[in-house]
Amino acid sequence: MLGPLDVIDPPPRRVLVAGTTGVGKTTTAGRVGAALGVPHTEIDSLYHGPGWTARPSFAAEVETYTSAPAWVTEWQYTQVRELLAERADALVWLDLPIPVAFWRLLRRTVRRRVHRTALWNGNVEPPFWTFFTNRDHIVRWGIRTRGKMRTMVPAVERSAPHLRVVRLRSQAEIDAFVERLGRERDARRTRTSE
Repeated sequence: MLGPLDVIDPPPRRVLVAGTTGVGKTTTAGRVGAALGVPHTEIDSLYHGPGWTARPSFAAEVETYTSAPAWVTEWQYTQVRELLAERADALVWLDLPIPVAFWRLLRRTVRRRVHRTALWNGNVEPPFWTFFTNRDHIVRWGIRTRGKMRTMVPAVERSAPHLRVVRLRSQAEIDAFVERLGRERDARRTRTSE
């Protein structure tokens, strides 16, 4: 398993970002995509239809998306996790401390609900009281699955040995990793233009 300062050679072109709910996967995936010059597609936007229903075209869209030579997305959804791991060449694991992950999830959920932020296909976070009535409320889901990646990432590292796994344990490590990817990309561009 690699750390934030380890060089990934050759540079990744098909990247997964893994982590518990609310830890910052989508934000980091977008930053990784920008640093590498690779398109990022938010996997939640492919999955969620109106009314928080699963879109029937989800698996086919992931199949098509990951057939491209370069992409970044989040490592989510059981039905496509194996395909994603098979096609990716790197997995960036955001293994932040549980209190940090929980605080980020709670803050994001409250902000989205208060502002009634439209998410995928017009969905909005449900009322706060549903925390008590819905077992799968995003905050309850985050609490229930908080340790899931600590089992899943080492397992995929064994089952998909082609994946280069980078473990990032703080926001400072995330920032250093993304900034290094951008610097390395700029350095490659400079060398090829000379």
